[in-house]
Amino acid sequence: MKQRRELAERAPVVPSDFWAIDQMRDALASWHMGRVIAAFRNHPFHGRPLPQAVVAGWVGISQVQLSRIETGPALKDLDRLMQWARILQVPTESLWFKLPEAPAAPVPAPAVPMQFGSRSEAEREHSDGGDLPAMQAFRLADRQVGGGHLYANVVRYLERSVAPRLFGMSRSSEVNVFSAAAALTEMAGWMAHDVGRDELARQHFDRARSLAAASADVELEAHILASLSHLAYEQHDLAEAVGLARTGQQRATQGPTSPVVAARLFAMEARGLAARGERQSCVQVLDQARVTLAAAPGGQVPSVWVSAFDPAALASEAADCFRQLGVLDEAEREAREAVALRSGDRARSRALGQLTLAEIHVAQGRYDEACAVGSEVLDATGGLSSVRVLRQLTQLQTRLAPVASTATTDFAGRLGAALGERAWWYTWAQDVTDSEREPGNHGGPERP
Repeated sequence: MKQRRELAERAPVVPSDFWAIDQMRDALASWHMGRVIAAFRNHPFHGRPLPQAVVAGWVGISQVQLSRIETGPALKDLDRLMQWARILQVPTESLWFKLPEAPAAPVPAPAVPMQFGSRSEAEREHSDGGDLPAMQAFRLADRQVGGGHLYANVVRYLERSVAPRLFGMSRSSEVNVFSAAAALTEMAGWMAHDVGRDELARQHFDRARSLAAASADVELEAHILASLSHLAYEQHDLAEAVGLARTGQQRATQGPTSPVVAARLFAMEARGLAARGERQSCVQVLDQARVTLAAAPGGQVPSVWVSAFDPAALASEAADCFRQLGVLDEAEREAREAVALRSGDRARSRALGQLTLAEIHVAQGRYDEACAVGSEVLDATGGLSSVRVLRQLTQLQTRLAPVASTATTDFAGRLGAALGERAWWYTWAQDVTDSEREPGNHGGPERP
């Protein structure tokens, strides 16, 4: 378990003779870093080849990007060459360029903050007042690479940086530590959900709601109720999903709350109503969500601890509602808008929107278009550790199975291979979340 978790975060330490085998010597002699990376991944030392998605995660890029580095023209940028040399720990005498002993500027850091979490870092870099920058960094990385890469780091940050202040072991800053604890615990819940651990996610969300109540942050509590509603919907408890959304709407009236949060709560209610087949009620609540979101000035959320709910997110929820109601033309329109509004740096959200569009195409009998959209998702998500995306890809595979055409046959082969490779992430994610759970601690810091 520990070995898998460490492998996902950093390159393994290798013996000195690792670099002496013919394949590695040839790669180094080619002066092509991509070939060096490929030789590193496929080295017999590892027992089995390291997946491109894992190695790509070490520098915060996608599997597709790494594939291009391995097979494309040789890298010329010295900063990138030095970054890879240091990550792989290539002996300096084997390199075709010189690593400066004390570079004038730091080598670019990986896009993913993979090492939030050691005690010294938490004390040095994320003392009182550092919670917001930490959360923003986690949130940005999560959007790009998924919760599997980051769950353990968020939990460790909560335990080592937030919990001591929550329990009064150090002086709190002017930032409400209960709000920080609630927001980060909710984030851990979403990451657990993203790797398929919904019961663990529920524990995080419940704890986050209690912490938000202790902070007297009405908006944050209402926002967390929307997350609980989403989770209930995913677990097919439609009555609870609708009830939690309505409870959140009521709570939002009891203090200052952004229209963004209210709109999200309406969207969560609409999803539950759609799943229950209540078409008229669903459409009415969706209209309320649109009007409410339009009232938000610039889409801004007053609370720094609340994540955004924007037009792309609303279009995605609306597409799912209309798909369930069987209004496929409207569902397609909303899904296309969601994808168009979601930029490439939001890899998971964009992929989920595209997979909703692919499912709509299957329902419409437009199988070739579904395969084309599915292929785009495979291209863009090689380095994404999200069981939610994996499950939707599996569902698309199931729905296309009875269909026979050139496009579906070609796509089925590619999809099957990709799912086989990515199944490794599911097992690894289970190990990570299990290893971070300790007896008596099931969702973040307890209230003092």
